[in-house]
Amino acid sequence: MKAIVSALVLTAALAGASASLPAAAEETAPVSVEKIGVYSCGRQPKQVLFSPDDAYILLPLLEDTGFDVFSVAEKKVIRRISPPGADKLGFAEGLFIAQKGVFLISQMTTGCLHEYSWPGFEYKRTIKTGGNWSKFIAYSAERDLLAVSNWVSNDISLLDYTSGTLLRLIPTGKAPRGMLFLEGGKSLVSLSFDSGLIEKFAVDSGKRTACITVPNACMRHICCTDDQKTAFVSDMYNRQVYRIDLAAFRITGQCRVYRNPNTIALLNNRYLFVSTRGPNNPEDYTKRSPSNGKIHIIDTKDMSIIETFEGGNQPTGLDISKDGTTLCFSNFQDAAIELYRIRIYR
Repeated sequence: MKAIVSALVLTAALAGASASLPAAAEETAPVSVEKIGVYSCGRQPKQVLFSPDDAYILLPLLEDTGFDVFSVAEKKVIRRISPPGADKLGFAEGLFIAQKGVFLISQMTTGCLHEYSWPGFEYKRTIKTGGNWSKFIAYSAERDLLAVSNWVSNDISLLDYTSGTLLRLIPTGKAPRGMLFLEGGKSLVSLSFDSGLIEKFAVDSGKRTACITVPNACMRHICCTDDQKTAFVSDMYNRQVYRIDLAAFRITGQCRVYRNPNTIALLNNRYLFVSTRGPNNPEDYTKRSPSNGKIHIIDTKDMSIIETFEGGNQPTGLDISKDGTTLCFSNFQDAAIELYRIRIYR
């Protein structure tokens, strides 16, 4: 992995953006968390996703044979589901489409999406993405389209959901990852991990219409407010979380966080939860970190950190329950997830 960029270079790269360093937590923070417990799961949980009814947490496993189903009520994994070709491992990201009653999971090693019914998690079909090393999945309800980012082939697969047909491959910056449909599915925002780009594309033509470039950046995950006016992006290399004005398509704020920020999730359109993996192992970044990672809560109003607490070894996946009461994140190298109760003070 790259070394941390100097503060001077980053400041120059983000000229015009309002920088904000982490602030000490207030005496009474508006949001706090209380630990519920740590629970075992399969090897290398890459992502965590609450089901639409908050009854389950789904855990795609990068180095195991499928995905685990964790019961929130029982506080344990109750089922391991192994899609076709599960022996090839590589399960990276999942997506619930509640209105369709389905759950999709990507498998990097095969370039496939596997679809299951929800509830019930019965196997339905496998969809070939047409890309290489497929990771993140996004869905446009308005256009009934799936977008899948392909890490190695440097493109995005645009798929008709109903038929599973590949409509086109959209070329992107190197190693695309997080994505977001905008404007009723007419536009798609894509993050490039190896090119430091936040790109916007017209879905119908596949042409790039806007771009933000940050030197040396490794853009990873994106989420946005309900009105789709503001997005937030994690940058692993520069240890930053950026606030993006989507209409102007520019960075309007930033917050420096702990090492290797990964997944982000927004609570009540204001409070941003960030998993940071921690320092890389000097031998190989894929091995256990020399120290544990951290979870931050950022008040996006001024991009200040209002709370920080320790996770396990390499906190990676992170999600907030639909009712806003529970936080879950995965400790990648511990083969475990953690649950926290969220409290909001007015």
